[in-house]
Amino acid sequence: MADMKLEKYKMPEQEPETRNRNFKEVALGYTEELAVSEAERCLECKHRPCVKGCPVNVDIPGFIRKIKEGRFDEAYGVIALTNSLPAVCGRVCPQETQCEELCVRAIKGEAVGIGRLERFAADYHMAHTEEFGSEAMEGQTALKGRVAVVGAGPAGLTCAGDMAKMGYNVTVFEAFHEPGGVLTYGIPEFRLPKEIVKKEISLMEKLGVEVRVNMVIGKILTIDELLAEYDAVFIGTGAGLPRFMEIPGENLNGVYSANEFLTRINLMKAYKWPDFDTPVKIGKNVAVVGGGNVAMDAARSAKRLGAENVYIIYRRGEEELPARLEEIHHAKEEGIIFKLLNNPVSIKGDEKGNVTAIECIRMGLGEPDSSGRRRPVPIKGSEFEIPMETVIVAIGQTPNPLIKDTTQNLATASWGGITVNEETMATNIEGVYAGGDIVTGAATVILAMGAGKKAAAAMDEYIRSKQTV
Repeated sequence: MADMKLEKYKMPEQEPETRNRNFKEVALGYTEELAVSEAERCLECKHRPCVKGCPVNVDIPGFIRKIKEGRFDEAYGVIALTNSLPAVCGRVCPQETQCEELCVRAIKGEAVGIGRLERFAADYHMAHTEEFGSEAMEGQTALKGRVAVVGAGPAGLTCAGDMAKMGYNVTVFEAFHEPGGVLTYGIPEFRLPKEIVKKEISLMEKLGVEVRVNMVIGKILTIDELLAEYDAVFIGTGAGLPRFMEIPGENLNGVYSANEFLTRINLMKAYKWPDFDTPVKIGKNVAVVGGGNVAMDAARSAKRLGAENVYIIYRRGEEELPARLEEIHHAKEEGIIFKLLNNPVSIKGDEKGNVTAIECIRMGLGEPDSSGRRRPVPIKGSEFEIPMETVIVAIGQTPNPLIKDTTQNLATASWGGITVNEETMATNIEGVYAGGDIVTGAATVILAMGAGKKAAAAMDEYIRSKQTV
C-alpha cells in the first residue's frame, strides 16, 4: 500500500551559512532508505498523468516501482530508455511545473519527489557501475547514415544520443572547448556539478557519438557544407547572446551580462582562482537585475565569491518571479536581498569608469500584460540609489546571429530564432532541423531535450525515406 505521508521526504542539504561560501552541491541527494520511502508514496495511477507532463516521456511509475522494490540500477535503465541525461534532469528540471504538477498526490499534499528519485537512480548507477556506460554499445545495429549535430547543449546531446541509439554515425560540433552548453557554462557547480555533466557526455561517446570541440559553425564550416557531407543536420546552438537594459552606465567597468559572469565562473573556473587564469572581479555590493533562474544563479555565485551584500532587483513582485520556488528559497536562505518592485534607470560611475551606484525607480503593478502577469508601472518621483561596485544583467538572451547570417535562405523569426515545424522540428531547408533555445528563446533544459528527441525521430524518418527512394 502506498505511503500516506502528505509531504515529500526532505532532501538532505548543506546548511545555508556553510554553503553560501563554497561551490559544493547544495542538495546532497536521497539515501537508499529515503529513496525507497519516497517511492512508496507513489500511487501507481492507472492513467499515469505524470508521464504526460514529461517532455521526454520517461516511464515515471515504472522507474519509481523499481526503486520501491530496491532494484535501483533497473530504475536507471527504465529512465535511460527515453532520457539521455537523467542525472542532469534530476537536478535542474522544473518538475514542479511538469510531471509533479500532474501527480495525483499534489491534490492533497505534495507531489511525489519525481526529480529527487530520478537523481537518486542516476547517481546510484554512476556510483555502482565500474565503468559507467560500458553497457551502452550492446545490441548496436549496423550504421544507417551520418548525422551532424551543431551545439553540445541539452538539445544537441539528446538528439545525438537518440540518433546513436538508432544506429547512426553522429558527429557533434561544439564552439567552446568543452561540451555541455548551458549545463557546463551556465548552471553553477553548486546546482549541477560539472563531473556529472562529463559522465553523462561520456556515456554518449560510448554510444559512438564523436564530439568535436572548438568548432564554430558559421566560421570554420557552414550549415551548407555540413549538409553536403551528412544525411541530416540538427542545429541546437542555444540562445547565448545577452540582452541589456539600454540604460546609461551599462558600459562602465563592473557591469557584466549574466552570461559572461557565469561562463567565467563555470566553464573557465573563476571560482578556483588563482589556480585558473580567469578571475572575476566583484565588489562588496553586487546587484543582479532580473528574477529568473539565471538571476538566482548569478546572485548566489556572487555571494560565494565573497560579496557582502547581493541584491536581486526585479521590477515585479514576488508572485511574479519566474525563477523556480526552490531557487528563490535557497537564495533567501543564503542571504540574498530581494529588492522587488524596483527597476534600474541608470548605473553611476566614478571618473575612472568604475561602477559606484545603481539608480532605481519604484514600481507599482497595473493590469496583466500578454504574459498574464501584472504590468509593472513606474511610480513618478520615487527614484533612489544603492551604493554598488558590480552590476550583473540577467534579463534574458537571444540567439547568436552567426548561423542565421551564414546560412542562405534559413527562415527565422523577427527576434532571431529559427522557424521550425513544431511537429518535426524541421526548418525550411530540407535535411536541416533545429531545437532548443535557438527555436524557443531561453527556456528550460528539459524542453530543449524534448525538442532534440522529437527532431531525432523526424530525422530518422527523413533519412530512411531518402534511402528507400
